[in-house]
Amino acid sequence: MKTFLLAFSIICFVFICKTIAAPQPVLDISGKKVTTGVKYYILPVIVGNGGGLTVTSIADNNNNTCPLYVVQEKQEVQNGQPVTFTPYNATKGVILTSTDLNIKSSFTKKTTCAQPPVWKLLKVLSGVWFLSTGGVEGNPGFQTIGNWYKIEKAGKDYVLSFCPSVCNCHTLCRELGLYTDDKGIKHLALSDQVPSFRVVFQRA
Repeated sequence: MKTFLLAFSIICFVFICKTIAAPQPVLDISGKKVTTGVKYYILPVIVGNGGGLTVTSIADNNNNTCPLYVVQEKQEVQNGQPVTFTPYNATKGVILTSTDLNIKSSFTKKTTCAQPPVWKLLKVLSGVWFLSTGGVEGNPGFQTIGNWYKIEKAGKDYVLSFCPSVCNCHTLCRELGLYTDDKGIKHLALSDQVPSFRVVFQRA
């Protein structure tokens, strides 16, 4: 954990944090407000290069061993696995932009991985953090800093970002993108090597 946070502190000086607009309700593709306790698919704005986000093992034997990584489905027709959003300061209500929240996958397939389905950052490569399961829901603070994300407006669309403000901690502040590994798997990742991944939300 100390190494993880130290890396954040060092790289924070490399990335420039953008100014965040006043929070506003996040809308799904039907124009309705995204709310807590409801399951949503996270889908790409640009079609033709893959489907929605899901969590899966990338082990060669594909036996759902931990950790489960957040990746993009290969086929455009696949919506992925639904998620729920829980803000740091509320268990009920409308999800707002620029607000710290947990993202938790709802498994639609049986898995042998016993990790919590809450998303967290996992250091994998130099300068690249993949998103995986195993995070902690709630309990905002220094020890859970890698579990908090935000939804930001990007024109008519949205992006997911990591720029936590749940504690007075020095961290990275960057929009998430898709990083393609050597197996061709597209990981949702935090890195300056990938462009922002624009998304929309569809009620499951």
